[in-house]
Amino acid sequence: MWLKGFISNHVNMKLLKTCVILLLVYVLFFTLRNMALLQINLEENSIIFLKKVTSAPSTGPVLAPYMPDNFCTFKPLSSADAKEERLKLDSIAWPETPPLPVPFSLNQTSDAAHSTFTILPRRGGGDWHVGDQLEVIIQMYNFQGNPKKSGGDAIVARLHNRALEAGVAGRVVDLLNGSYSAVFSLLWEGSAQVEVTLVHSSEAVTVLRRLNRDHPDRVRFQSVFRSGSISESTICNVCLRQTSQPQCNYTDLHTGDPWFCYKPKNLSCDARFNHMKTGYNNVLKTEELKLFQRNVNLKVFIPASGPASVTVLPRRKGQPAVNQDSGKSGLSGYYYQGVWRSLGGFNVNQFNNDSAISQCLKGKVVHMYGDSTIRQWFEYLDASLPEAKAVNLNSPKPAGPYMIWENANKIMVTYRIHGLPLRISIIPTSKECYVSKELDTLVGGTNTVVVLGIWAHFSTFPIELYIRRLQSIRRAVVVC
Repeated sequence: MWLKGFISNHVNMKLLKTCVILLLVYVLFFTLRNMALLQINLEENSIIFLKKVTSAPSTGPVLAPYMPDNFCTFKPLSSADAKEERLKLDSIAWPETPPLPVPFSLNQTSDAAHSTFTILPRRGGGDWHVGDQLEVIIQMYNFQGNPKKSGGDAIVARLHNRALEAGVAGRVVDLLNGSYSAVFSLLWEGSAQVEVTLVHSSEAVTVLRRLNRDHPDRVRFQSVFRSGSISESTICNVCLRQTSQPQCNYTDLHTGDPWFCYKPKNLSCDARFNHMKTGYNNVLKTEELKLFQRNVNLKVFIPASGPASVTVLPRRKGQPAVNQDSGKSGLSGYYYQGVWRSLGGFNVNQFNNDSAISQCLKGKVVHMYGDSTIRQWFEYLDASLPEAKAVNLNSPKPAGPYMIWENANKIMVTYRIHGLPLRISIIPTSKECYVSKELDTLVGGTNTVVVLGIWAHFSTFPIELYIRRLQSIRRAVVVC
């Protein structure tokens, strides 16, 4: 899990004592793999170029120069950060995917209904026991029933037992020939059911790559500019297409995070009043729409060619515990009896009632930054601390900032949405912020907890933007 190392390599234990960062990018491996579908393959010919951002004076936003050959703008990185970015891109690189058939025919694309998975016999034979590794081979076929010869399909696999409320993710490996291997750690006694899902066909991945390369601006954003009785709206984005219309450059001078708007005709760049998402551009071609059909080729179960489950017996005498393998498997944990269990050697405590939550947070100051998932955590804590009082900060929903205070146990919890890009109905510019700048204002201490959850609003943009945002946050953590 590279993101864990991304933070830990730069923050020693002394720093962690004073600035506790719980980076909650949930279902991290799966998320990054799916975001990799949207990344640009920098080895290919791409229309995304990097250009140097001209420094803006501290007095406010300035016009960005008109450069018709450029589209997405990123601040140049230091040599160390550039090397790190390259390593991250290489670590999540998706296999090559085939071009769409010409003329287009759905029959030649991946079909879950014709595809199969097969549970391989246990190595060495015999029964399955807790601690063993279960391997599954997945063979992809097209709609005509012919085997696929190339990889690139987005496939997820899991092992579960509904009665035990148990489940664990499998590690899927693309064998680049139309077949895939999925490996599971057997972690509980009893039945273990294999479930394999085709999320996207390799042909759909080809389309997603095109969208990310050609249309990183497919989410529509705009801002209202206002001065006195004059009001104008213009389009804004991280990746703003160059036209003859001047642009306002709102790249943050402290963090380097880019943002641009077309300049209104009659108002200055300083008159920007708010930010909003207004919709999505329909950039899929007619034939490409066929690659994203529910119950056809989008998130469809792949059937088993034989048994789809195994019976797991107790651990053999002397067999090592599975958690020693967590580093190799990439697993951070699994669910059993509805409770998350860590495989990394960490104790995961359960706080199942209001009293336990209050005691855990007693004397703590908790700062939460992120998207709607983190906001729901904030709302859960608000509901779980019956004595807590909301502090009115005149905050717009759902952006925040919000704050609750529980006097009896001296608990303070705050929430604030992370910075642009934001797929949000509307937010005043006065409420915009970037996490790294917020972290720089924290005093910290042994009772300070910072919770971050950042990813969903970045999924339609080049993944370099996401990596750079994390680098910016990491720099703030180091000096916290």
